[in-house]
Amino acid sequence: MTNKASPPLQLPADKIEQVFARFAKANPEPKGELDYVNTYTLLVAVVLSAQATDLGVNKATGPLFARVQTPEQMVELGEENLRDAIKSIGLFRTKARNVIALSQQLIEQFGGEVPSTRQALESLPGVGRKTANVVLNIAFGQPTMAVDTHLFRLANRIGIAQGKTTRAVEEGLLAVTPARYALHAHHWLILHGRYICKARKPACNDCLIADL
Repeated sequence: MTNKASPPLQLPADKIEQVFARFAKANPEPKGELDYVNTYTLLVAVVLSAQATDLGVNKATGPLFARVQTPEQMVELGEENLRDAIKSIGLFRTKARNVIALSQQLIEQFGGEVPSTRQALESLPGVGRKTANVVLNIAFGQPTMAVDTHLFRLANRIGIAQGKTTRAVEEGLLAVTPARYALHAHHWLILHGRYICKARKPACNDCLIADL
């Protein structure tokens, strides 16, 4: 006889409050792990981070951002030189093409500045909803929920938000996260999923919220 799958877990509001309260106490000002020097380089770094580790991206962008910090400088660098600079990153050819194209679009349509709306950001080559959410949160202080692989898995596993798609989880998280924690919520969750509640070997003994 086979066991039936357990129904999805959904934490009640009081426990969700406790989850974020503990995260906030332990790490009041969480930061993303991508290195950048301004809003433009943040955007580039997030685009480059798709299907790549932050550490790997930082190794490539350290030398790159030392000499390229504006869309104009990136276009002047050119796609071939950019490919050489980021060739250690997965999908570097496609990413180089997108970064040059988005840089040209920033110059032509936005005066060389990174726009602060989701619609405008998502109009840029290589920029999807998750990338836009990261930029809106970090650069412009908007309480977005950038759902990556870690956050998608974590939200479902610990019962903060259930969903079969990243968009469903994003909407679920936005609905249940207390407003006072909304700005930093996605950072806390991503870091927790990356370092504690890992996919294969979660470090439950080191978990701040295991008892919840």
